[in-house]
Amino acid sequence: MRFDTVVGGETGHPVAHADMARQARELERLGYGGIHVTELTHDAFVSATVVALATERAEVGTQIAVAFARNPMTVAVAARDLADLSGGRFSLGLGTQVAAHIIRRFSMPWSRPAARMAEFIAAVRAIWSSWQTGERLRFDGEFYRHTLMTPAFSPGPAPHGLPPIHLAAVGERMAHTAGRHADGVLVHPFSTPRYLAEVLLPAVDEGLAAAGRDRADFVVSAPPFVVSGATDADRAAAADQVRSQIAFYGSTPAYRGVLELHGCGELADALHALSVSRDPDAWRRMADLIDDDVLGAFAIVAAPDEVLPAIEHRYAGLIDRAAVGLPAGVRPADWARALAP
Repeated sequence: MRFDTVVGGETGHPVAHADMARQARELERLGYGGIHVTELTHDAFVSATVVALATERAEVGTQIAVAFARNPMTVAVAARDLADLSGGRFSLGLGTQVAAHIIRRFSMPWSRPAARMAEFIAAVRAIWSSWQTGERLRFDGEFYRHTLMTPAFSPGPAPHGLPPIHLAAVGERMAHTAGRHADGVLVHPFSTPRYLAEVLLPAVDEGLAAAGRDRADFVVSAPPFVVSGATDADRAAAADQVRSQIAFYGSTPAYRGVLELHGCGELADALHALSVSRDPDAWRRMADLIDDDVLGAFAIVAAPDEVLPAIEHRYAGLIDRAAVGLPAGVRPADWARALAP
């Protein structure tokens, strides 16, 4: 299994770009295969540029860039720029976000997300193809229309090749879309091995079969939650942070199916009710609802030197790559030894 990591901060814990660059250099030195960026308080493509300039060997990717906050042309340009800048080390990770954010935060249209995403990917590839071949751009879809590309705006063929497109998926329909149209699937952190095995990957396989594609040419990446640390205090802080993340995701109705599979539908209802309440202490109370059983279902809870073996054991046969950060309080030298092949 290949181990990647994600930088850019977590919910409530942003990372400045200068710090991100320093982190990326250190993470590459430790031996991570890929360093991917989040899109929370920073633009994903700006963060990916920072990481690409700070590194020389590691793959750089967006995990994820919000597709529907943009359009296929802007994404095609940014991804191509990053592929060129990184010397072919960039991978384009896309996600939909949820309707409320697309409509109310980004003021963009929302409709039939799986169909829109399939067309979005097709449009990006059509734009790339016009640059590669010089042929006229003619993409006329249901959601997007791109029919103008003059020589002044074409960068020409990509000197380092075009980036793969990976698609974030939580539900079956988007997983099917990833299998049918993308080069890989980015499993949401709010997933469990059981959910992968019983729900998500069967949908991916159906999409691959519908497109006549082979699983060997497709990448499954997952960023499992990790609770670890060198001291009791580090482990307790990590557990609190992961409980908050699980509560945040679990409060989203679109992610309810994951909790339902584990018999926790009532927990999903309670989390959502608190998230939309006016209780000033709601987010702390939500985290308190995540007991040890739920924590253990979603997170790797292990000593630092046992984290990577635990991921390999728990996700064996399910994923190709795992994105995991450096546990709090762990010496980088020890983690480098764990990452070594």
